[in-house]
Amino acid sequence: MSDFFQNGRIGTLHNLGDRPIEELEAELMQWGKQKPMCLVLPCLYSELEGPAMENIVDELSKVPFLDEIIIGLDRADEEQYKKAKQFFARLPQKHSILWNDGPRLKAVDQVLDEVGLAPQQLGKGRNVWYCLGYALAKGRARAVALHDCDIVTYKRDIVAKLFYPIAHPTFNYMFCKGYYYRAAGGKLNGRVSRLLVSPLVRALQKVCGHNDYLDFIDSFRYPLAGEFSMSMDVVSSIRIPSDWGLEIGVLSEVNRRYSDERVCQVDIADAYDHKHQDLSADNPDGGLSKMSTDISKSFFRKLAIKGVVFTPEVFRTLKASYYRLALDLIDRYHNDAVINGMKLDRNKEEETVEQFTQCIMRAGEKFLNDPTERPFMANWSRVLSAVPDVYERLLAAVEKDTKEIG
Repeated sequence: MSDFFQNGRIGTLHNLGDRPIEELEAELMQWGKQKPMCLVLPCLYSELEGPAMENIVDELSKVPFLDEIIIGLDRADEEQYKKAKQFFARLPQKHSILWNDGPRLKAVDQVLDEVGLAPQQLGKGRNVWYCLGYALAKGRARAVALHDCDIVTYKRDIVAKLFYPIAHPTFNYMFCKGYYYRAAGGKLNGRVSRLLVSPLVRALQKVCGHNDYLDFIDSFRYPLAGEFSMSMDVVSSIRIPSDWGLEIGVLSEVNRRYSDERVCQVDIADAYDHKHQDLSADNPDGGLSKMSTDISKSFFRKLAIKGVVFTPEVFRTLKASYYRLALDLIDRYHNDAVINGMKLDRNKEEETVEQFTQCIMRAGEKFLNDPTERPFMANWSRVLSAVPDVYERLLAAVEKDTKEIG
């Protein structure tokens, strides 16, 4: 059971009474006649063999209001693409699979690369970008939602609650972020959100001064959630990063383009657990080390756009402020865990904070040393201007893969 407290700059839609999912879906089916809804699933082929996807597809098979499901498939050869088609064949909804490693979509990518608009980094951001472009090319959906494909506690409620605020005819929201608390096996999870993002945002407020953007980010209960929904009008205009800063980058773009009244967050799950990344203390280019570095850089980039000046001295001050605030938060998390009969390893928590401190400094160094970095992918309005037939190319590539392979 959630609370009803409204804090921060955006609206919060709580789970106050466990309303039956069938009621939500009945309303969404009605609204979907005027506002078709499309779900995007960015996934790796390996996730099809993991513990989560079988249940996710089973649950999605029960969702009655979706107009279409778009699956972005990464790291798959031709045989694996064929297996993926079989895996998703039981979905009753219309669905399409973007085989991102296939020759036809690679040819589209090459066309974009020739005009300097192809994503330069492999990963989730690129996968999502192409899926959203494909949804725009189809031209049917009026609302789109995304969620991760490694959620082991998945229930179809997630989809209904993500779409509800965007699809409701009297609500005014353009963008909705899902939130939940991360706990499993009697311990608190969500290390990057708890121990990096929250204290870093508050440290930036101390060091750089009051900032509306930081207030906006701090309003989200789980800013790193991979679950969000938006109007298709948002999709064509936002620019998203291709690195691990995807979720923060999307929030930054929404903050830049829309007023707070058009943004909300919704409680989508009583329990949520998914694949956990390694801390990767010895590998700055992997696991949580890479993730936390990219996320930190995304904050620095956004604040620089707003006129904040960063220097080595600022980053040293930020490091000290972040470290103290993070340690103070560990005390609160520990107390919260104890009263709920859960465990929290303070030593590991502090080791994680020490690692994140190094990542913040690494991100600051990279930010200062490479001011020409272009982490954001172009929005699809620009792509369409540069390559007017890009939508036709995308549609044809996916259609030929579907018909001719497997």
